[in-house]
Amino acid sequence: MSFDLAFYVVSAVVLILFVGLPLMAAAGAIPAALLSAPPNRHESISRRFVVVGLFVSFASLLLMGLGAWLGHEDSRYGALESFGILLITLIGAGLLVAGLGPLPSWLLEIAGPYAERLPLPFRLAARDLADRRVRAVLAITLAMMASAFGIALMVIAVGQTTLSRAEYSPRARPGTLLVQPNLLFAGPFSAADAATVRAVIERDLPGVPIAQIERPSAESRFFAVRAENVEITEEAVYGNQAIGDEKLLRYLTGDQSTPYDEGTVVVITSAEVKVDSVELSYEINENDKTTTTRTVPAVGARAADPRMETIFVPSKIVRDLGYQLQPEELIVDPTLRRVTVQEQKRLDDRLDDAVAKAYVERGFEASTGWLIVVAVALLVALVCALTAGFGRAANARQARVLRRAGNGSGAAFRWFCAFRAGLSALCGTVLGAVAGCPAGMLLLWPLTVRTTWEEPVRVPFETPWPAIVAVIAGLPVLAAVLGVLLAREQSHVPAPAASRP
Repeated sequence: MSFDLAFYVVSAVVLILFVGLPLMAAAGAIPAALLSAPPNRHESISRRFVVVGLFVSFASLLLMGLGAWLGHEDSRYGALESFGILLITLIGAGLLVAGLGPLPSWLLEIAGPYAERLPLPFRLAARDLADRRVRAVLAITLAMMASAFGIALMVIAVGQTTLSRAEYSPRARPGTLLVQPNLLFAGPFSAADAATVRAVIERDLPGVPIAQIERPSAESRFFAVRAENVEITEEAVYGNQAIGDEKLLRYLTGDQSTPYDEGTVVVITSAEVKVDSVELSYEINENDKTTTTRTVPAVGARAADPRMETIFVPSKIVRDLGYQLQPEELIVDPTLRRVTVQEQKRLDDRLDDAVAKAYVERGFEASTGWLIVVAVALLVALVCALTAGFGRAANARQARVLRRAGNGSGAAFRWFCAFRAGLSALCGTVLGAVAGCPAGMLLLWPLTVRTTWEEPVRVPFETPWPAIVAVIAGLPVLAAVLGVLLAREQSHVPAPAASRP
């Protein structure tokens, strides 16, 4: 078997396992709902279906809880293990939906007695859904499945956003334009590439000073700088040292009046420490096995941001030690110029993708693509709920009763349609929330499990309760409004009287 064929076979198997098994489990809600639905409202649902369904749902919660527990805290797994944990939790989510299958019929049954205390159009709407139990139950079950998917995705997306915000590490001061070598060609810019990139920046942002981070071109030659009683934070963008000129120094401090001396090192820190000198460690020749140390004068300066803490070394000091320097990153200081989104896009278009990439630090930006998927899922749930009674007028007897109640107007019939659509949507969204909330909250853990040796970031996940409540309350109201707007009463023509002999 060729490599390509084997790859496609493995991908198909993974897709079937990852998508097919959870979908098959969730699809079990449809036969469960149809089998549990009695033919008319005069028959009661078998309690055996409800008990078995609740037992399946409880067992699925335990299965999802196992997957969440395995992915909890600082656990780390290989790719295959994490896939297995996620698959277990997804199957549990599908079984949870399947276990709730008998509940739509049961909800319609218990809604009948409560509706008897309501005005006539509402009573007749509840009876209408119960009379056509099979059709109503199928529509509500489909609405439940769609709304459960939408709510679960909402919970997962908001939780993932919370985690991503906690893990986010800025690469520069807010508003800074960085132009760095493309990741596929990691390393400092060559002299020609640096000149080309600088020319592109100067053409799009004329007159703006461009700072640059430099590093020794011979990476095998060791170079380091150390200041006593100074600890650079692990979150610092540039680590223990940043080599450059006065424009880089003033970018790091955020103060254009910071004094610059090409023979003096500047320790940039947020701590209150006094610094008079630093120690440079370097190799005179590339093949040296020992390092030479030198003490050079230094001063302290306040960092513009804790992540900008570093030890600034003027380029001249490093060149005087025999090192050749190359630009590693070009910087436009936000104090001097804020780069817009349009300017960044224009720079990206003009830069050669094989050489450099422009980036503007704008802080954490949450993804919003999931909102479209959630909106589509909730729209599907709304349409499914409307099909429970939409498009069918009441039978002849109900139509006459509604006409008498409305004194010949269609007001009573429109109330009838509104309550019928709203009740079916309410049943679907409530059950969808019952399934979607725990599914989303438990799926978050295996979805965020680490497959590397990096220390996982674990923060309390946010759950969008206001949005969930808005869905549960808003979809039935919207369905009721659509039921009124789209109501079409069918005229029931009485049978002609028999002619006299």
